[in-house]
Amino acid sequence: MIKSLTKAKKINGIISLPGDKSISHRAMLLNSMSNGSALISNFCHGDDRNAMINCLRGIGVNIEKVESPDTEYSNDTFLVKGNENGNFSTPSYVLDAGNSGTTFRLVSGLLATQNFESIISGDDSLRSRPMDRIILPLTEMGAKITGANDNSFAPLKIRGGDLYGINYKMPVASAQVKSCIMIAGTKASGSTTIIQPKFSRDHTERMLKAMGADITIDNLTIEIKPSNLSSLDVTVPGDISGAAFWMVLASCHTDACITLKRVGLNPSRTGIIEVLKMMGANIHVSNFIEEAGEPCGDIKVQSSELNGVTIEGDLIPKVIDEIPILSLAACFAKGETIIKDAQELRVKESDRIAATVNGLSRLGANLKETTDGMVIAGQSKLIGTDVDTFNDHRIAMTMGIAGVLADGITEIHKADANNISYPSFWKQLSIITGKPED
Repeated sequence: MIKSLTKAKKINGIISLPGDKSISHRAMLLNSMSNGSALISNFCHGDDRNAMINCLRGIGVNIEKVESPDTEYSNDTFLVKGNENGNFSTPSYVLDAGNSGTTFRLVSGLLATQNFESIISGDDSLRSRPMDRIILPLTEMGAKITGANDNSFAPLKIRGGDLYGINYKMPVASAQVKSCIMIAGTKASGSTTIIQPKFSRDHTERMLKAMGADITIDNLTIEIKPSNLSSLDVTVPGDISGAAFWMVLASCHTDACITLKRVGLNPSRTGIIEVLKMMGANIHVSNFIEEAGEPCGDIKVQSSELNGVTIEGDLIPKVIDEIPILSLAACFAKGETIIKDAQELRVKESDRIAATVNGLSRLGANLKETTDGMVIAGQSKLIGTDVDTFNDHRIAMTMGIAGVLADGITEIHKADANNISYPSFWKQLSIITGKPED
């Protein structure tokens, strides 16, 4: 699909976001391991959610779509019936995680607890992403796992059960990897200790605690013991990674005001707000509440005068998914922005460093790649042209926001990549800019 965009004269409106993908996936999987049934409301949209649901159904989890509660922010609602005995069904086919690294790694942790053989795979992009990061700790716990290319990539054949706790020092900060180990640890004998090199998003820890798991967190160290989980109804907060596109749009446009309703404000995810405020963005957060251990609230963003910053170190895990759209914000900032320590972007759905620099350079931005990030000169005048998404949803949406900030016509090839995580993005963009969809 090719999407054609022109510059928006004014940006104004209120947006309710799809449910946070990270929280949706954990609510679905952890409730499948629980002692009862749970309603999960405002479940995330997109291809990734189908991957999680289909993988869990493939091992016998009973998941039904039901009528949504009559609440302002609820979209799709699912009833998940937990398997309190922890004995799932041997899958009759290869489990397909699609493009979802979260699904692959979290479900692998669950499969490692089961005394049967299963195979889990994904699309071409996911099969190129490193999986030795979960193979090594799960194997150390007692699972028997073989993978492609010298046991480093999907598809993985997993024979689990009879796990035992380990002490594991993670080589890189990764919420998916530590979540995989924690899920396996709930059914391992003895305690499992995970030592992180840096903080990463902590949705799994929060939800495990809310569901009664025996989990202790001490700074960068997590200890989890064998646990029976209690089912937990969850209304999933709006996805802050999706909100990031609208925050940058409002910050960069000269006549903009956007309010984002009931967005997840987990401190491990609010790096996008921290960085935009460092840059001078006009952002106000209000109406705080808590849902299943997760803070959330409303975010109002208005036109801003941005300044260049350096994004590095401990900030990187908190903004790893938002770096492409932050790079666009840096194009409008006064002064240079430097992004370091973000080499993890090289092994996402695309090489996001290369893809971001490619698209923004084509639009006229002055920036260059480095090994672990990029350097952005700032105060660029963007001019519409043809750009590619590299089949990456975050690149597609970044180019979409760039297209309504750039002069002339921007044509985005493979624009439907947004369906991975945010199917309503183009419709909401047309509403917020007052331009009908093409």
